[in-house]
Amino acid sequence: MSDDMQDKVKSEAREMGQRKPRIKPIVEAADSLSLGISMVVAVLLGVGIGWLLKRWTDIEWLFWVGVFIGVAAAILNIYKAYSKQYKEFEKLAKEDRYAIKKQLEDDEDEDYGEKNY
Repeated sequence: MSDDMQDKVKSEAREMGQRKPRIKPIVEAADSLSLGISMVVAVLLGVGIGWLLKRWTDIEWLFWVGVFIGVAAAILNIYKAYSKQYKEFEKLAKEDRYAIKKQLEDDEDEDYGEKNY
């Protein structure tokens, strides 16, 4: 391979290393969308399990046990998503560019009540 070709390959490799991944925002958006879908699926699965239990055993209240399981699974999905987002928030809060809390604490030290002319 000639020197020009090698330089071109090296520069393309450097550019690929510096580019931001395009798929990350798509995955994050799909993850957010999946919360709503997972809630619906959890409740429907719970209703389905309850219906099957009721049908197999002829005990009416087993249907409501299945519904409760589905709703509990949906709430668990919400809690997991909330926990994940809260961890991300905590990471961002530690970054200097988002440290508004520190700036507000520094501003509280100043007294704006007195006028000095």
